[in-house]
Amino acid sequence: MELQGASTSGMSDASVELRSAKLAKNQQEEEGKQALQLLDSAAGVPKPSSADPALGSTIDTFA
Repeated sequence: MELQGASTSGMSDASVELRSAKLAKNQQEEEGKQALQLLDSAAGVPKPSSADPALGSTIDTFA
């Protein structure tokens, strides 16, 4: 069984942490791009309209 010294494990821990931070950053950037694409696609959807503009303007609040 081979054991690593403290200095070697410290270096590998730092590289693992750096790699993890880079992956997290890349994931956040990708999620941001996807969110912007979703917003752009939703902007082109027309809002539903009614033939009668007064329809839905009054709400019955009594039960």
